[in-house]
Amino acid sequence: MTAPQTVAVLLSGGLDSTVALHWAARQGRVACALSFDYASNHAQQELACARWQADSLGIPHRVIDITAISRHLDSALLRGADAVPTENYGTDNMKQTVVPFRNGIFLAIAAGIAESDGCGGIVIAAHSGDHSIYPDCRETFMSAMSSAIREGTYAHLEILRPFIDSTKGEIVRIGQQLGVDFAHTYSCYRGKERHCGICATCRERREAFADAHTDDPTVYEQQ
Repeated sequence: MTAPQTVAVLLSGGLDSTVALHWAARQGRVACALSFDYASNHAQQELACARWQADSLGIPHRVIDITAISRHLDSALLRGADAVPTENYGTDNMKQTVVPFRNGIFLAIAAGIAESDGCGGIVIAAHSGDHSIYPDCRETFMSAMSSAIREGTYAHLEILRPFIDSTKGEIVRIGQQLGVDFAHTYSCYRGKERHCGICATCRERREAFADAHTDDPTVYEQQ
């Protein structure tokens, strides 16, 4: 998938979105990287990484504060570190970490900003590993949302999802090829200074580096 000339990139500061930012920068001009502060457990750590990555590429970084909305949403990601499950990544426990319609909220806001900035598209890093857990990461949702945004904007904005059929390990390999510094990315849903190493997202992160057959630069509290 080739990016339009100018895009806005959804950048959480996590592994996947960081690779998407570098992918988009390689493809063409990135007007801005958009991060959302939705009062998650890991907001401080993630947003710091997002800022570092955008600055490293000379890309304008904006943080959109939607913490007022988050007060009305139910998710373990919004209730503190102890609410986050530490079992292996699976449907039953990881449903607790779903923030209802999160990508829909992000994309709707991003569409207004992207059109205002003269962009032709929005890049999001949804990937195949998220499909079974997160309804708003599936291609059926992305396709429908893309159609809605295209029809609802004069610019006929596209949603670009370059990793929609990729595994997290494959995303790591792409990031390697793009020269991504993964030490400046953050995944842990518990939001500690260091990755806890035991929550499901830490396990998934570690497995992605193993699948990519590359060294993991992450410092984990527990192995």
